[in-house]
Amino acid sequence: MGVSVQSKKHWENVYSTKATDEVSWFQEHATLSLKLIRDAGIPLTASIIDVGGGASTLVDDLLLNGYENITVLDLSGTALTKAKARLGSRASAVQWLEASVIEAELPTLAYDVWHDRAVFHFLTAAEERHAYVQAVLRAIKPGGLVIVATFAEDGPTKCSGLPVMRYGANELHAEFGDEFLLLGHEKESHYTPGGNEQRFIYCVCRKLA
Repeated sequence: MGVSVQSKKHWENVYSTKATDEVSWFQEHATLSLKLIRDAGIPLTASIIDVGGGASTLVDDLLLNGYENITVLDLSGTALTKAKARLGSRASAVQWLEASVIEAELPTLAYDVWHDRAVFHFLTAAEERHAYVQAVLRAIKPGGLVIVATFAEDGPTKCSGLPVMRYGANELHAEFGDEFLLLGHEKESHYTPGGNEQRFIYCVCRKLA
């Protein structure tokens, strides 16, 4: 099972033809994501991976808040290049990985925090979702925090022209299974640059030992 060339081309095209603040998922600040990480009491030395981070500004705010060990993974090299350009000299403090999350050779039991806003809901095939969960199990330390945000049950059925899955908190947790303890969940109404509302669900889990 591999990520299709078409999929990579799709995201490279999106980031090549639109400014980072024009894509529908743009947030000036990833306020809820940052809040969930900070509220968990994660030490500033914790190893954090932002899956599908692309050109997201979460990495900017993590750096500003003093977090020291950040990895940003995205399928689109164009998105990562834009993020590096925005950060300037601060980009050297971040590890950048251009890869599909279900194919990336991530280090084993390396991360304290796994954050994903709006990647998992693009995995419409059960085998893709299984591979994703296996990647989390391999890469996250026992006791590590997993924050995954997808479209909620009343969210859009498509994003960027692609079909997506929609979840309630229990359904999203069920995809990850008994190896993860659901700590909490929050809903968010995101407004696109075009003014459309998109409803998200954020689930916070802990990987059990």
